[in-house]
Amino acid sequence: MTPAPRPRDLRLDFFRGVAMIVILVAHITDNPWALFMPGRFGFSDSAEIFVFCSGMASALAFGTLFARAGWLLGTARIAHRIWQVYWVHIGIFLLTLALMVAINATGLFPRDVVSGLNLKPFLNETGPNLLGLLTLTYVPNYFDILPMYIVLLAMLPLFLLLARVDRRLAMAVSVALWTLAQFGLLNLPAELWFERGSTRAWFFNPFAWQLVFMTGYALMAGWLPVPPVRRGLVVLALAIVLVTVPFAWHVTLGAFEGLRSLRGDWWFLFEKTTQGALRYVHFLALAYLAWVAVGPKGAWLTQGTRRVPVVQAVSLVGRQSLAVFAVSMVIARGLGALLDLFGRDFAATVAVNLLGLGLLYATAVVVTWFKSSPWKAPVRPAGVASVPRAGRAMPEGPVSAMPVSGPEVRG
Repeated sequence: MTPAPRPRDLRLDFFRGVAMIVILVAHITDNPWALFMPGRFGFSDSAEIFVFCSGMASALAFGTLFARAGWLLGTARIAHRIWQVYWVHIGIFLLTLALMVAINATGLFPRDVVSGLNLKPFLNETGPNLLGLLTLTYVPNYFDILPMYIVLLAMLPLFLLLARVDRRLAMAVSVALWTLAQFGLLNLPAELWFERGSTRAWFFNPFAWQLVFMTGYALMAGWLPVPPVRRGLVVLALAIVLVTVPFAWHVTLGAFEGLRSLRGDWWFLFEKTTQGALRYVHFLALAYLAWVAVGPKGAWLTQGTRRVPVVQAVSLVGRQSLAVFAVSMVIARGLGALLDLFGRDFAATVAVNLLGLGLLYATAVVVTWFKSSPWKAPVRPAGVASVPRAGRAMPEGPVSAMPVSGPEVRG
């Protein structure tokens, strides 16, 4: 029997929206607000939220499809999504580069924003690096999360094929790939076409980060049991989050040499590129606390959509996360340039950040409108009305005053 489509989960939309907001704030150049983002106080950050929620969303979007249409058609649907994300990535890069070149050309801003994103090599060696851009073998750090997402989506059909044998096998392979990535045995080149030669790999190693993605997928698909709400687990998760603060917060790290030394000795446990073990554990603890906090089936959020408009706004942003992410990546450096121009005092910082958040919300509104396909709704031409239903009383007045019925016009 084909499983029924699952309804949207408000918790998923809300936390994806939170991730989009944090990503924007964190990517605005030298943004004072970035000092207060969650990633400043722990090992994991908004990237884990984005990837984990993407895994959950993939379970909702593709899980039922694979069960209903089969593996081949399900894989074709994922390939179509990869095609979409790929061109969003290319568009983000080209638009951001064009914006940075335009900002430099004005001569009004104090810093070279093109060099700030390390894009001079692309301009200096455009031919080979254009090939690298199109083949995902030239991946500058700022533009690296969507290429990772593309590889995660490409790996999903393989995991689902393994899950046909045994779901535990699929998760075991996920853990094995993550383990191999910890030892540098799996990575992808980020600057393959550089004339001077480069061995730099992708900043986000997809073979490591797939563990976060597959954890989200497995939880939403029912491969892994939902963790129970227990006081002991809440205390443990809270303890993990609090204990990590001194090892991640710049204030404590700057004040205590011992903490810096300890973090330096055990850097591989916090490593972002390979999703170090403590990053993963820290994120799971945060995710569990967030899941408990919103209540069963997101009860608090359900009430919040009626009482607190901000919950509605954040959820809408999360619902259109790909478009919002694309816009945030393009505008973030432009907003940083505005802070360079007007200063980073309290008023300027608030104004620029609120401008950015407003643009994200506007993007979500516009994309939602386009996705609703309003042009498909029946349109009645001016002066034309439908024929009265049978049995309905005819309006009083002369016949000449009655509207003439006409065909329905569809856009």
